[in-house]
Amino acid sequence: MSGIMLTLAGVSAASVPGAPTIGTATATGTTTATVTYTAPVSNGGSPITSYTATSSPSGITGTISQAGSGTITVSGLASGTAYTFTVTATNAIGTGPASAASNSITTSLTANYLIVAGGGGGAASTFNDQSGGVGGGGAGGYQTGTTTLALQTYSVGVGGGGPGSTTSGASGTNGTNSTFGALTASVGGGGGAGTIVNVGSSGGSGGGSYGYPINGNPGGAGTSGQGNAGGYGYTDMVSYATGGGGGGAGAAAAQKPYNEGGNGGAGLTASAALGGGTYAGGGGGGGGQGGTAGGTGGSGGGGAGSAIGSDGTAGTTNTGGGGGGSGGNNATVRNGGNGGSGIVIISYAGSQKFNGGSVTSSGGNTIHTFTSGGSLVPI
Repeated sequence: MSGIMLTLAGVSAASVPGAPTIGTATATGTTTATVTYTAPVSNGGSPITSYTATSSPSGITGTISQAGSGTITVSGLASGTAYTFTVTATNAIGTGPASAASNSITTSLTANYLIVAGGGGGAASTFNDQSGGVGGGGAGGYQTGTTTLALQTYSVGVGGGGPGSTTSGASGTNGTNSTFGALTASVGGGGGAGTIVNVGSSGGSGGGSYGYPINGNPGGAGTSGQGNAGGYGYTDMVSYATGGGGGGAGAAAAQKPYNEGGNGGAGLTASAALGGGTYAGGGGGGGGQGGTAGGTGGSGGGGAGSAIGSDGTAGTTNTGGGGGGSGGNNATVRNGGNGGSGIVIISYAGSQKFNGGSVTSSGGNTIHTFTSGGSLVPI
């Protein structure tokens, strides 16, 4: 029958769902967060099929397919960035209004770090029947890698170089540790050995030894993952002795021929993200009688060992280089070189998120360089 329309009393058309109740947003990594919500009172007369969380800023979304309350994961966020979120519900009719905004969260950062401890000091020579060169200091412990930073304050400690000895025949002093937050401390370099203690001290890298009275006294041991052993001392078993070089982060100390001080072990070069400098070279050993040379310092700030009658050279400041051992002498005690102080460098991609240290930028990274202790503090 044309022209007749039937209406069912009390039956209304379905609509979009109501707004969910927002819960808690939580940062779960450098690019992820979770958002909790409670289902709306009304589903609009049609079952809810999904919920979507949307970030502010950037409008990045995450969706979960279910009808009731729950937790949504949002991926693809930028690191070190503050966000809030809203949640909407969707049914067969469409998407309803958004919830209120969540609490603000900030994603964490992936950061590169370099932690170099203070280098060990070189030993001082003495005049006696075995007058000769003495051991060079080991490099400070070297650690590098990546870590995750929350936007919180981190303490930074930069180790001092160990003093070179000024006492006849005494060993140099170990350098002190460097630290960053809760990461394992980088260990100070071992002091070079004098005639009173013939074996080099252990440390981040080990100190070099003094040869007499045993040819091949061992160098000090390095710390696993941070450095290498010092070199052994040489003697002709009669009167002439030389000092071994200190170990470096990149290599153990290299022994040289009779009557010459051993070379310090090579350091390591940091990644471009950390500025690319070279650090933690071992100090050279002192040369023996007869005017022969002291050992060269290792690349990365190691001080040179001296020839007979001269003081050892200091390790370079803020490299963790070991101090050079002094050469043998026939009249006056010659001093060992001081170890170089350490350094801590932190870098991360993007704009500056923290204050602390000397702040520079390179290759899209923000770099914080600490040459003394302090704190990395969120802006």
